[in-house]
Amino acid sequence: MKRPLAYITAAWFGGDSENAELAAQYCRAVYEAGFAPICPALYLPLFLNDAVPEEHKSGIDIGRDLLRRSRVLVVCGHSMTEAMKNDIAVAQRLGITATTLEGILTVKGQGKR
Repeated sequence: MKRPLAYITAAWFGGDSENAELAAQYCRAVYEAGFAPICPALYLPLFLNDAVPEEHKSGIDIGRDLLRRSRVLVVCGHSMTEAMKNDIAVAQRLGITATTLEGILTVKGQGKR
């Protein structure tokens, strides 16, 4: 069975290790709901330095390209950042469905966690 791509966005407030742990939890839940999760916050910090302006821009560009290829945008967590608002606006402009993690889990019959 081919899984549709699901782009994960969330408020990333902690350090890289805390963000990676949270991102992995979100990805696991999306995977269990039947999607192939895409989460740039999980792997881009491994090779891009966000403090370098060119690499910061590359990270944004990579994320946008991955979002364009996705079937759904999954908004995770209970906070909203400008980056998340931008992801939602891009998804809306491209006709990509945006939903919450709770929404996907409910639709897939898994209920709220």
